[in-house]
Order: sequence, then structure tokens, then C-alpha cells
Amino acid sequence: MELRIFTEPQQGASYDDLLRVAKATEDAGFDAFFRSDHYLKMGSASGEPGPTDAWITLAGLARETSRIRLGTLVTAATFRHPSALAISVAQVDQMSGGRVEFGLGAGWFADEHTAYGIPLPEIKERFDRYGEQLAIVTGLWETPEGQTFSYEGQYYTLSAAPALPKPAQRPRPPVIIGGTGKKRTPALAARYADEFNLPFADIDTFVTQYQRVSAAATEIGRDPAEIVPSVAQVAVVGRDDAEFTRRAAAIGREPDELRRNGLAGSPAEVVDKLGQWQDKAGVNRVYLQVLDLSDLDHVELIAAEVMAKLS
Repeated sequence: MELRIFTEPQQGASYDDLLRVAKATEDAGFDAFFRSDHYLKMGSASGEPGPTDAWITLAGLARETSRIRLGTLVTAATFRHPSALAISVAQVDQMSGGRVEFGLGAGWFADEHTAYGIPLPEIKERFDRYGEQLAIVTGLWETPEGQTFSYEGQYYTLSAAPALPKPAQRPRPPVIIGGTGKKRTPALAARYADEFNLPFADIDTFVTQYQRVSAAATEIGRDPAEIVPSVAQVAVVGRDDAEFTRRAAAIGREPDELRRNGLAGSPAEVVDKLGQWQDKAGVNRVYLQVLDLSDLDHVELIAAEVMAKLS
């Protein structure tokens, strides 16, 4: 099973904070370091020192790390024009030596759009734009060198774009799509996704949604096995109950609630829960949402007492 560290820096983190966690992630042997793409805190966190941009962060980490995969869960389609986004991500992929994975979502957090004056269309238009963005970003990357890419949609039009720069990975970095929508999300995942991720869901909900994705893939003649299933879960682990309770309090969560809704408790409890995801849902890739970015011992504990015991 692959374990990946997933951070939420809009809750309060500088680039230096993220760099420390990314290096700890790499040193501890995890598969990847991912971050969210948000410009505003959620809940009661202070959010200080303020937001960091996802792709500027990953560009820096691309030069400061050597092994771990780097990516977003997930980039908001509302934040950037798809052509500019394709250029940025391709460049970061080059800077990392081909270690980027590209999560893209339609955008959803209304407060951050209001705070920073970013338009957030109604859901139908948002998904229409999202579908066009996926077509444009992947189309630009997959266009052979020496050829141009054109696209005419309802919201975006490209005319003879040189489709440069190219990412280091060919034909493109892996694309991650997720979400709970019953029709459009599975259809887009079937067409574009290399990985389907469902965050913070229970096993039954995940299985039902991944079955929709598989059915949509089969309908268009694609082998569902080409789409890697993955989940994201909050992770809080303690060597004993006192340490677990302290870590739960540090992120403002109740221990019993965390045990029900996340990967939480003792290392043995977490290993058991991961085994359930593997056995019941066929999930072999899990993103561990680590919220206290000052607690590097937590990352090291998960590596030593959880990851090391997984098959």
C-alpha cells in the first residue's frame, strides 16, 4: 500500500513550514507529498501567515526534493486559465524530473472566491468549464512536438497554440479526479483520470462511487483497471492514548469522532483500518491528511509504526 502525506496549508503555513514537512516526508520513505489548493482558511484556524500558492510551492519543492511525487488535491479550475495552468504544471514537472501528479477539481469553496474576487459560477457552468479545462490541459500536453493545438468550446478557444513547454512525463503527468457527483464526475474521470480519489468518505460510499466510475469507463470502451482508486483520510496517530488525545486536541477534533471518521488511534488501529480499505474497497493508495504541520514526530511515527507494517 502506498501512503502519501497530504497537507492543508491554507489553515496556516509558510513555504518553509511546507518544505520541512516535505523533506520529512521524503526522509521517512513516504511515496508522495501533496497539498490543497485554497486561498482562505476554513473553520476556526487563524490562517496566518496567509495562503501559499499551490504551484509556486510545488515548484520550490521540486528543486528541494529528489524522490517523492508532488501534486495537488486538488487544483481549483476556477483559479487559473487552463492554458496558463498547463504551462505552469509542465514546467514544475520538468523542474522535478517528472514527479508531478495533477489533481484538478471544479472549485467549490465560495468564501475564498468572494474574499479574493474570483468568480464562482453556478454548478452547471462550473462543471462545463471544468470539462473544457481538462480537455485543454491534457490536449496541450499530449500534442506532439512540432504540432499545434486548437480548441473551440463554449468558454475557451485556443487557436494554433504551440503546446509548449512539454512536461517531463510523456504523454503527460497523471491526472487525478475525484468527487461524489453521480453522473458528470464519473464521466469525466472515465475519460481523463489516471486516478480517482474520494476524500473523507466511508468505505461503502467509496465503493459505490468507484463502481460508477468503472461503469462510465466501460461504457466508453476503457478498462476501469487503468484508473487507480485512492482515498484521503485525516490521520491522527499516537503511541498511547495520551499522545493520541493530545494530537486530536491540537487540530480541534474529538478522539472518538476521529476514530469513526478517519485513520486515527494507535498504530495498530490505523494498520487495521488501512487493511479494511485494502480488503473491502481494493484501495492501495491512501492520502494521509496531516493538519499539524509543526509535528514532524507524527510523520515519523506513522512511517515507523504504520507504513512499515503494511504489505
